[in-house]
Amino acid sequence: AFSETKKSRISCKEKTSAEDGVVENNSIFEQLIKTAGITLNAGERQNDIAVDQATFQKKLCQNLRKHPFYPHVVQEFVSGLETHIKDRDQFRNCLLPCAPVRGEGTRNLVHSYCESLIKLLLGIETLQFKWLDKILDSKDLVMKLMQMVSVSPAPIQHDIITSLPEILEDSQQSEVAREVSQLLKRDNRLTVPILDALSSLDLDAGLLAEVRQSAMIIVPAVKLEDLPVVIKFILHNIKAVDAVEVISALRKNLDLSSCILPLQMLSSQSKLKSQPQTSSSTSQVSSSQNCVKLLFDVIKLAVRFQKGISEAWIKAIENTVSVSDHKVLDLIVLLLIHTTNTKSRKQIERVLRNKIPLGCVPEQLLQSAFRNHSLVIKDFFPSILSLSQTFLHSADPCVVSFGSCMYKQAFAAFDSYCQQEVVSALVTHVCGGNDVEMDISLDVLTDLVTLHTSSLIRYATFVKNILDYTEKLNPQQIRKLFYILGELAFSQRQEDSYIQDDMHMVIRKWLSSTVPKCKQMGIIGAITVAGSMAAKRWGRNRTCQLSFNLLYYCCEQSPEALALYYDELANLIEKQKGNLDSQILEQIGKSVVEDFSNDFVVDLTPAVDGVHLFPVKSLYNLDEDESQGTIVINLLPLLSQNWLGKSVDENTTRIQVSPECLSPSFRLLRLYTTEQHNGSMEEIDALLGCPLHLTDLEIEGKLDSLAKQEREFLCSLLFHALNWFREVVNAFCQQQDLEMKGKVLTRLQNITELQNMLGKCLAASPGYVPPRAIFDCEALEAAPTINAVVLVKKKKTEKKQKSEGSKDSSADHSQMEENPEGNQPEAETTQLEKDTTEKKSGIPLVQLQSYRAFFRELDLEVFTILHCGLLTKSILDSEMHTEAREIVQLGPAELVFLLDDLCQKLEHILIPPAAKRAPFLKVSCRKIGFSHLCQRSSQEVAQCAVELLKPLCNHMENMHNYFQALLTENQGVVDGPRVNIKEHQLMSSCYQQLLQAFRFLFGLIWAGTSSLSLYMCDISAMSSSLFFPVTHSESFHYLLNFQHSVPNFQCALTLTQLLIVIAEKPVASWKKDKIASLAKQFLCQSWMQLSGMREKGSQFSDALHTLLCVYMEHTDNILKAVEDISSVGVPELINSANDGYSSTYPTLTRQTFPVFFQVMMAQLENSVRSISAGKPSDSSEVQLEKLLHWNMAVRDFHILVNLVKVFDSRPVLSVCLKYGRLFVEAFLKLAMPLLDYSFKKHREDVQSLLKTLQLSTRQLHHMCGHSKIHQDLGLTNHVPLLKKSLEQFVYRVKAMLAFNHCQEAFWVGILKNRDLQVRITALPVLLLWILSQLRKISGPDSDLSCTRVNPE
Repeated sequence: AFSETKKSRISCKEKTSAEDGVVENNSIFEQLIKTAGITLNAGERQNDIAVDQATFQKKLCQNLRKHPFYPHVVQEFVSGLETHIKDRDQFRNCLLPCAPVRGEGTRNLVHSYCESLIKLLLGIETLQFKWLDKILDSKDLVMKLMQMVSVSPAPIQHDIITSLPEILEDSQQSEVAREVSQLLKRDNRLTVPILDALSSLDLDAGLLAEVRQSAMIIVPAVKLEDLPVVIKFILHNIKAVDAVEVISALRKNLDLSSCILPLQMLSSQSKLKSQPQTSSSTSQVSSSQNCVKLLFDVIKLAVRFQKGISEAWIKAIENTVSVSDHKVLDLIVLLLIHTTNTKSRKQIERVLRNKIPLGCVPEQLLQSAFRNHSLVIKDFFPSILSLSQTFLHSADPCVVSFGSCMYKQAFAAFDSYCQQEVVSALVTHVCGGNDVEMDISLDVLTDLVTLHTSSLIRYATFVKNILDYTEKLNPQQIRKLFYILGELAFSQRQEDSYIQDDMHMVIRKWLSSTVPKCKQMGIIGAITVAGSMAAKRWGRNRTCQLSFNLLYYCCEQSPEALALYYDELANLIEKQKGNLDSQILEQIGKSVVEDFSNDFVVDLTPAVDGVHLFPVKSLYNLDEDESQGTIVINLLPLLSQNWLGKSVDENTTRIQVSPECLSPSFRLLRLYTTEQHNGSMEEIDALLGCPLHLTDLEIEGKLDSLAKQEREFLCSLLFHALNWFREVVNAFCQQQDLEMKGKVLTRLQNITELQNMLGKCLAASPGYVPPRAIFDCEALEAAPTINAVVLVKKKKTEKKQKSEGSKDSSADHSQMEENPEGNQPEAETTQLEKDTTEKKSGIPLVQLQSYRAFFRELDLEVFTILHCGLLTKSILDSEMHTEAREIVQLGPAELVFLLDDLCQKLEHILIPPAAKRAPFLKVSCRKIGFSHLCQRSSQEVAQCAVELLKPLCNHMENMHNYFQALLTENQGVVDGPRVNIKEHQLMSSCYQQLLQAFRFLFGLIWAGTSSLSLYMCDISAMSSSLFFPVTHSESFHYLLNFQHSVPNFQCALTLTQLLIVIAEKPVASWKKDKIASLAKQFLCQSWMQLSGMREKGSQFSDALHTLLCVYMEHTDNILKAVEDISSVGVPELINSANDGYSSTYPTLTRQTFPVFFQVMMAQLENSVRSISAGKPSDSSEVQLEKLLHWNMAVRDFHILVNLVKVFDSRPVLSVCLKYGRLFVEAFLKLAMPLLDYSFKKHREDVQSLLKTLQLSTRQLHHMCGHSKIHQDLGLTNHVPLLKKSLEQFVYRVKAMLAFNHCQEAFWVGILKNRDLQVRITALPVLLLWILSQLRKISGPDSDLSCTRVNPE
């Protein structure tokens, strides 16, 4: 009918009353339409509707049904419609929306928009046009549609599946959803429409889990553009019980690296193709990035609107243990949750703080996130800024480093707004006053100005504002600040930069100040800025020359300022190697050469003119020919002149030279010489072997006869001589000539000899403040703490031994921190280990570790001396012929000296200042002595570390061979008659320092630096006679071979810690077994001192605690290890004498029992928390296995708690009360659910478990009573929480019995008050009650009111 209409609608016309008027005819169609509420118009006017659309459809349907000729009237109505639309204008009017009639009565009844007449007629069921707005038979329709899906092309399939949620009735959803889910397994192309449709359907739990599992399987293989839909379905409607499991599976399958690979391929292809192809690939990259962003938008919506998703995701990340299992996805999701869910921010910070130190979130992962997903991460910038600020406040150096890396990555990846916020935050940190934050922030700004100079210049105004807060900066920070400002000011040839003006103004102000700190900052700032100007690329030579002249004029009046000037110039030359302008370098060198030779060097003569405090004597001459022309360092005369107060000579206006400038001036001279002569030191090599003007240093028995001023003068003389030799070693340590190498080793021997003399002089000069040697730090006004080893008289020693013996006789003696006498045996240990020469001479010796700030810093290049073997030193006759040869080697004392300094440097680099915070201690004091080291990058230090591996291995093998031979010679006895005590102590110190150096070296290489690959390439250099390590495993075995030669317990601990460091993460099971076996071997070994006594003292207790923890953490069965010690070792100790020990564990004595007890209780409580809680779904076998674990744990707990009856010291009680409560709490949380569901199947096992634990809880109750009776606050603080846990245990057992319908098995009794030996203690309580009643009767003035009863 409609086709015929199209053919004839132009020719056939209806009669109308007017051209654009109302259609008037008497057809059934027009009558029914008009009656229902629509007026048909002709021409270009739309049809009018006077009623609501639904009302029209209802009236028309009723009129058709009620018509006398129904159903024939329907055919006539349709024929009238066909005739009406034959007219082109009328057909158009029927297709256009009807115009509502705004009559007075219908104005409020008709909607402003109405459908067309044809659309309204299609919605009337009676007319049977088959295009209804509603579904009449959905079941049949769905069946037909599902049949079409199997034979239709992909676009039709897509449309059919997506329309299903609107077609299906509620009763059909489950059946159709199951049928549609089968399509997901057959055709991956329909993944998106199927999951999109299923997410809109109400699925039962089983089907939802099944479909979710199917979707989870295809996550790794799904297309990038389809991934957001798949993730949306997986996260849809997750129940709280299953959330963690689902999220964990999603984490495992969702790998963002698969999203990055297409982006990298497209970008690499674009470089190989023409420009049009490049733009096309760019659009593809943009599309891929948008897909990734859409993926995280889906996750963000789930986190925001689905309860429990954020908690589950955090829990899933927390449960991930392996370092390699952590992904970029984890970091981005944590940032997303931190941004979206404000309540979870503290939890996110805690997770990151815990993960970062373990290496789970390395900086490489952070860099990958910013580099590959900057479009996504940019939305989380507020959280990134907040976390960075928070992490910089942390005390953990790894967390601080991570926060600084976040700042740098955010600046590099984001736009100008974010960059400005980053710079503003860094400037805020610098101006905040926290020294660690200031250092880290300045380091970040230094990296930014080096890598992103052009970007940082735009925010130079922010950085310049730091100049207003310089009073809070230390000298090292001033150097960093002016380097940053100098790079910004003199980049891009900004001749009239306002930063330059501000810097020059501040520097001139400081230089003209009389305040030492201000002048110090002015010198550092001026030379740092001059370095930026003097580099070849700046071309401002004239300005630099004027700056250096002004600086020298401002510094020459003050020796300390002049020394700092020399040091800073030396740093500038060293840092700008080959980059300084030759004219500037020549100007510096001309003045320094003249000044040094005129001020400090004189010809060697038989007599020295002048009045001095001590007779002048030339010492330490390495050049055998003392004929004319030999030079000498004029040290003692210069120091004597300064000491006597002669500042200016009467016959000249020349400023008096200070010996404080000797070492700084020489450092500048030698760096200038190497720069000018391409590393050659030939011009100044005479200074290596030249003597010094000192005095006779044979001080044995002479110190007491000297006046205080003379003793202090002698100390200053030795300090200056030592610093001169240290700078000489710095200068000539890299020379390849064998003669010069021999002289360098001799200078090292001179250093160790002078240090011994200095230690004796310092012990005789209390309150003495040494001369400054490091000038880029604040002056130290107070004398260092002197730890002098004073010899104890024989009578006092005997008294102390008697008192110690009486203390050891008590069973409750303890070395824990709560014992005020815990450190007393340490003094005895130290006393017995001192040098025998000191004992004979009676001269005390000061340890020089606390005087580090008064010694010149050794350069890293000095440690190349460790490569030296045996060297030959030629002795020439008068005719310059070789008369004899002397063998010079690196001795134990020199090796200890070098290794000690190396360990200090590595520790300083490896452990940033954030981990060294100590209250009431100036931070700058802890940094003194590492100025040159801090100006080197971690990469440079790591490179030096790798180069030291081979010589350190050689020295390790020498130590190993020495102690092996010593044990063989003395038949395994440490304190044999043939042992040289002094030599043994030196070699033990070498062994300890070598192990410590290895530990720090591997820690530095492993600590997030890029030197790991460098180490793997160079580790083959560790050639040895014991092993040839190439891989991690072989290195592990190599170091494991040294276990049989460790000389003392401290070395044993360090070796164990070294093996832990070198083991790969996660540690392989065989390595864990080896470490546990080694730790147990050391615990089962007798450790004797050279005096024949056992090792003891607080240091030994601390080391024992650490090693015992290592053993427990690496053993495969903690419960078995605890049972072995408590059931075997402790009974052996109980049955031994008062000063005895366990035969199985010789390290277990009455003094070390508290250490063992604390570790066992802590590890036992920690191990039971790893046992998962019982579930109703657990099988009988799983329940039985968990019951066995808990049965062993409760048995161990019972044994440990009952040991308090024997070892009832206060530290043991405190540990038992603390960890006893934690154990009971863990039992309530994890074991009781297991007992609920396993009671019926394993009733006897459950009863036995509860009975054993009940015996332990009773003993804990007795301890609570004991604590209250003795009124010990340290113990009673544990009582309330412990009693609460014990009460909860009682009622929880009752609930478990009720759950299993065994209430009759439960009864409650009243425990009597007993002491630790289970004796009833009710009598004292009764007496106290009686006395209180008598006081009430007799009144306050009676004698009873003053009566006190001791409850004991």
